[in-house]
Amino acid sequence: MSTSRTVPYQKTLQVRDHCLCLATQRAARMIARRFDEAFRPLGLTSGQFSLLMSLNREAPPSIGSVAALLAMDRTTLTASLKPLTRRRLVSVAVDPKDRRGRLLKLTAAGRALLASAMPVWERTQKEMERLLATPDAETLRQGLRLLS
Repeated sequence: MSTSRTVPYQKTLQVRDHCLCLATQRAARMIARRFDEAFRPLGLTSGQFSLLMSLNREAPPSIGSVAALLAMDRTTLTASLKPLTRRRLVSVAVDPKDRRGRLLKLTAAGRALLASAMPVWERTQKEMERLLATPDAETLRQGLRLLS
């Protein structure tokens, strides 16, 4: 004997119209598509741009610290690094302080590509901020930071 439980359609509409998770996921996908399109002429995705930007430091970071910054697990980060290392944009070296660890560094080609991508990012970022209904994009950023 099975009991069939259903969720009323009204609840579906409530989730569609009020769910922070759904709204954030939809917005993230739309924003990523816009940036992907903008970076396409450079042969980059928005995720690759973020990864390259996370490596733009004076000292090479560890895989763990980059994964934490990008809210990725280490396995996903390692997979994301592969096309960038094949293109010689990023180098991976053994950590001299802990031979089990790896340090990530932008190569000269990676720094040059990142420099070429910055005007694209700045233009696209301005376009995205203009699309916000609120005149204060910083309020949105602060709210998202509180949630993350």
